Amino acid sequence: MASPIALDEPVTRLNGVGEKVAEHLAKLRIARVGDLLFHLPLRYQDRTRLTPIGALRFGREAQIEGVVEVSQVVFGRRRALVVRIADGSGAINLRFFHFNSAQQQRLAVGRRVRCFGEVRRGPNSFEMVHPECQILAGEQPLAVDAELTPIYPTTEGLQQNRLRHLTNQALALLANVEQEAQELLPPALLQRLAMPSLREALEFVHRPPPDADIDMLAESSHPAQRRLVFEELLAYQLSLKRLREQARDFAAPTVVARALQERLLAGFGFTLTGAQRRVIDEVEADLARGLPMLRLLQGDVGAGKTAVAAAVAANMLEAGYQVALMAPTELLAEQHARTLRRWFEPLGIESMLLTSRLTKSQRKPLHARLESAEPALAVGTHALFQQDVQYGRLGLIIVDEQHRFGVEQRLALRDKGARDGFRPHQLIMTATPIPRTLAMSAYADLDVSILDELPPSRKPVRTVVLAESKRADIVARIADMVREGRQVYWVCPLIDESDVLEHQAATDTAVQLAAALPDIQVGLVHGRLPDKDKDAQMAAFARGETALLVATTVIEVGVDVPNASLMVIENAERLGLSQLHQLRGRVGRGAQHADCVLLYKPPLSQMARKRLETMRATTDGFVIADRDLELRGPGELLGTRQTGIAQFRIADLVRDAAQLRDVQATATTVLNDYPHLVDKLVQRWLADKVEYANV
Repeated sequence: MASPIALDEPVTRLNGVGEKVAEHLAKLRIARVGDLLFHLPLRYQDRTRLTPIGALRFGREAQIEGVVEVSQVVFGRRRALVVRIADGSGAINLRFFHFNSAQQQRLAVGRRVRCFGEVRRGPNSFEMVHPECQILAGEQPLAVDAELTPIYPTTEGLQQNRLRHLTNQALALLANVEQEAQELLPPALLQRLAMPSLREALEFVHRPPPDADIDMLAESSHPAQRRLVFEELLAYQLSLKRLREQARDFAAPTVVARALQERLLAGFGFTLTGAQRRVIDEVEADLARGLPMLRLLQGDVGAGKTAVAAAVAANMLEAGYQVALMAPTELLAEQHARTLRRWFEPLGIESMLLTSRLTKSQRKPLHARLESAEPALAVGTHALFQQDVQYGRLGLIIVDEQHRFGVEQRLALRDKGARDGFRPHQLIMTATPIPRTLAMSAYADLDVSILDELPPSRKPVRTVVLAESKRADIVARIADMVREGRQVYWVCPLIDESDVLEHQAATDTAVQLAAALPDIQVGLVHGRLPDKDKDAQMAAFARGETALLVATTVIEVGVDVPNASLMVIENAERLGLSQLHQLRGRVGRGAQHADCVLLYKPPLSQMARKRLETMRATTDGFVIADRDLELRGPGELLGTRQTGIAQFRIADLVRDAAQLRDVQATATTVLNDYPHLVDKLVQRWLADKVEYANV
């Protein structure tokens, strides 16, 4: 007799899983039998009942039954078979674009059919397009399913029926597992939170009974779903909190020096805002503890993050440590280097610039300086952590535009300064404001500082939204502005997933604008330009040699050009809010008022309309971030691919925000009172997705 199958065994132990099916399952991160239990349905179909045609609702899937009243081929933009069925309560059209004569004969007038499909709006009434149809013979009784039908996330070559069959086997095995072995939340916590057991939740979510509230299931608000959401969020919180605890096992420089910082601030030529001083105090408190600082500095475009970073770097340099500031592009690194030189050279401190553009002979003395234990301020790109770069006394890492770097790049730089139980401090900066809800969950291993105050010299950018039919008026306005000595950005965003088309759009626009404005020097920057050509174009614009710069979204993070006071964004409806806000931040950096024109191509979708209305209504990056989170979700906002933020199986940080406070409190309880459960919970939900957060 074969031994019983355990949930932690390979999925190949199940009936119907050979090598090929196992490969398909692996693409869904299903390797063990138990993984099937946590591969949760996306949605459900209700095939348990018939819905009267007169009670159908737009956008919902339903099972109906009726008699064919009309069956005919119609010719419009596309040839289609249109079949009208009625059941006494109402009538609906079934529309088939792909059909043959046999199918047309099966759906002849007088036939009784049972259909399942999504209700859509047709030209004159509701309709179903390509529904599943069954021809009924005589008084065939209604054979309905015993439960709602789950629809799972899947991959090519893996049908829904196969997934349901395999999940049925896993559920049967779950019923034989001792409750204590599967339940990872202590009974006292479950009782306090009024949640069902894991087994009850899984059985319900995979196989909801016919009377289940399908609206609650669609909204993921059913108690069974909330139970699973809670555990997934809890596992994620535990992984981050544990990483934070692990960071405290290392030592870091204890720094309390401030004399150099005071001299630096006196030479700035401007007064720090209250927010900047508050953040500097928060960072200095971290540096005095002797534990590795892990702090995220959020600041809207122009809030003064670089000045804060310089003030913190001054403390480290005075204490005899090295500081490395990493920027995502050579152009931005060069800009930081120029700014820091202007601030630090009067104090007798040199700022080194290290990029891949330097020759071997140029890099050699810089590498030697870093390898020594001398205090040094190094600014650069990924060249800062190349294999041949060694640091003698790296005490602080500053990462600018953190979402532009992959996890491995940040880890590599951190490891350059790690030695003998010692790790450098990390200050991670972003100009993409992250909503508090998201920061609570996505960055639970970091302390968060916020620059929520703009310098008095920063004037809000005025934003207008115009249809592309106003393009000629905008071009005329550009001519006037350039005659006044001002500069202009014209952005052509990505048209689709093709860099080639994006490049062509920018190139064509540059040609058109050069023809319309023959007296104006027009520059062009796009992603397919070699880096040296791209940097040359940007540098020419920064020097004022080019008055109008046509660009793709590569300028989202770029140089400061105080004289640029107009930003035109074509096809603005195609961009997300955070990206629009970042682009708008390229202007308004000088003493003059600046404008941003969002050109759109009608008609606008509802979401695009909301985005453009938000941009017109506010320049507050945190308001924009909250709205962007509502519209697009956390993955896109944070740049999931690079940040490593977990792709949740069932949780949604926006929808489930109300649970986060309980989740955080429970995570603390589990760490303190049930530490033996931490690994099991993290393994169940995150498996191999934990290391990304250790940055």
